[in-house]
This record gives sequence, structure tokens and C-alpha cells, in this order.
Amino acid sequence: MISPCSADLPGTLGEAMPFLCQGAVITLQSTLGGSLLAIAIALLVGLMAVSGLVWVRAVARVYMEFFRGTSVLVQLFWIFYAMPILTGFQLDKSFAGILALGLNLGAYGSEVVRGAVQSVPRGQREAAIALNFSPYHRMRYVILPQAFVGMIPPMNNLLIELLKATSLLSVITVADLTYQGRLLVNSGSDQLIVFALLLLIYFLFSYLITLTMRFVEGRAARMVGRGGPGSGRRRDRRWSRRPVPSAEIPSVEGAR
Repeated sequence: MISPCSADLPGTLGEAMPFLCQGAVITLQSTLGGSLLAIAIALLVGLMAVSGLVWVRAVARVYMEFFRGTSVLVQLFWIFYAMPILTGFQLDKSFAGILALGLNLGAYGSEVVRGAVQSVPRGQREAAIALNFSPYHRMRYVILPQAFVGMIPPMNNLLIELLKATSLLSVITVADLTYQGRLLVNSGSDQLIVFALLLLIYFLFSYLITLTMRFVEGRAARMVGRGGPGSGRRRDRRWSRRPVPSAEIPSVEGAR
């Protein structure tokens, strides 16, 4: 069986796929690194945004508004080109890209975390207080497990956006999927096939993220006693198919 990354594939596929596979590995590494950084920042800043201390909330709000209100491309240029001028230290281009993506998407994710935490019913908090839970234990054992389930669907969208934003790393010569595709087109490869392959690979990566997040959502929902995605619909269909015994149907004569 021929590998999808083999140069033995016919025509333009054999010419393009080895280079696109190399770029796909860089794209996956950038997505994974940026996702881990973005999730860590989102959790930290999101919890800071619901803190009881005014100055902590103010710091979180400044970070969120700044990175959400400026272009990720400008942030990428600033980290890679402007910071060395100010600090005298040149970051590795892949690390600079991961840092820019993590900081930008982390700002959006922190708003997701803040909203999910505040959406936990007030009664749950009051019950934890009645049980004499400390603020840490209330957050750790009562609030966060329930908020986590609500975070996952919007986080899924943000991770897909992060995957697509990795294409911007090609502007600082990171040899990702988009960079390799441009090289192939500039070298004379069939641009229709190359761009079609790029679309397909990005779609497969996005769908892989979606499947992973749905699995995580189902596990998290079951841990807090809720059904996983689609369980309510399956339950409704099961009950709708259940035949109603004739004894349970009131007769018209009896109703009169």
C-alpha cells in the first residue's frame, strides 16, 4: 500500500504530497503548542476575571481587551520582529508563532471560561457554602466541573480557529502547510490540485479536533451526571417508539 506522503503517487500528488506532509507536521506541532498555551492562559485569566479582588479583575480585563482588540498578524510581527529590537533577544520563529497564537486565542478562551463559571447556578454555590467548603474547594469540586462542560463547545470553535490561524505563520517563514503549498505553486505545480489538497488537509485536522472535543465533552458530562452530546435526542427517540399499553389509554365512554 502506497503511503499518502509517498513520492510514488501519480502526477501532481506524488510531487506535492511529500512537501505537504512535512508542512502538515509543522502545522500540527504549532496547533498543539498554541492550544496548550491558549488553554492554560484561558483558565488562568478566566478565573482572574471572576476574582473578588478588583485589581485582579482589572489585570485580566486589560489582557483580554488588548489581545482581542488587536490583529493576531500584528501581534505575530511584533513578537518576532519588534521584540528583538527592544530586548536584544531573537525568538525562534516557531516559538514566536506559538506564543502569538496562544496569547491571542487565550484571550478569547478566557472570556469563555469567565462566562461558563458565572453560568453555574447560584444554588450550587450556596449549597457549597452551606457545606462549609472553602473558596478553593467550592471552585475545585463544585463550580469548575460543571462549568467545564459548558466550556467545551466554544473551546472547540476556538481550537479550530487556532488551527486555521497557523497559516499566518508562513509570513515569518515557518515551513507549515500553507508555506509548503505556496512553494509548490511558485515552483510550477498545478495550483488547483495543491490548493484542493490544502483544503482537504485543513478540513481533516478540523474534523479530528471536533471528534476529540466531542469525546471530551461526553466524558465530562457523564462525570457530572449529565448525558453526553446527543443523549437527550436518543432518549427522546427511544421513548417515542415505546408502544402505549391499551390499558393506559382512557376510553371515550369512561371520559363521559
